[in-house]
Amino acid sequence: MKLEVTLTSHDEAYIIKNLYPLYLYDLSGHYGLTEGHIPNIHGIFEDGLEFRTLMDQYDVQNIWWEKPGCLYPFLMKVDNIPAGFALIATPPHCSEGTDYFVNDFFLMQPFRGNGIAEHAAVQVFDHFKGQWELFTNPSERNIVGHKFWRRTVSNYTLGNYVEYHGNTWDGHKLIFRFNNHPSS
Repeated sequence: MKLEVTLTSHDEAYIIKNLYPLYLYDLSGHYGLTEGHIPNIHGIFEDGLEFRTLMDQYDVQNIWWEKPGCLYPFLMKVDNIPAGFALIATPPHCSEGTDYFVNDFFLMQPFRGNGIAEHAAVQVFDHFKGQWELFTNPSERNIVGHKFWRRTVSNYTLGNYVEYHGNTWDGHKLIFRFNNHPSS
């Protein structure tokens, strides 16, 4: 299988926007029936009642293509088929002291379990050098996510990373931090 991870243009935004509801649905399995992770009354995984259709949700994602040089939307393709995405943020859209933040990372179910996600993460990490941060739901329901990020970051950094539980702008999380800049 051939993996491609590419920065998307506005012309390709619709592909990530098509995958995004699947990502939100996938996340709901890690959180259970908690606020912010169940569909609204219209069946859309968004908090606001103003989101009545997936088209309404599409507009929320536009920021990723409106701030080049600050927000980076990557599309993952396997054998030329859309398989997932990674949304990478830089300041001011990340915590102080962080150069690059993995805001969202998603690989669809059919492509999981064979190393594609780890290879995709490495390609994204290699795209930028500096202080990285990512966090994930600390719940035991997300043990697969914990193992994935622990293995991926450990392999990538040869064990030179920090992992801890802490409070973030998005609540309590399992946080991973590392620096892939050769002179840092």
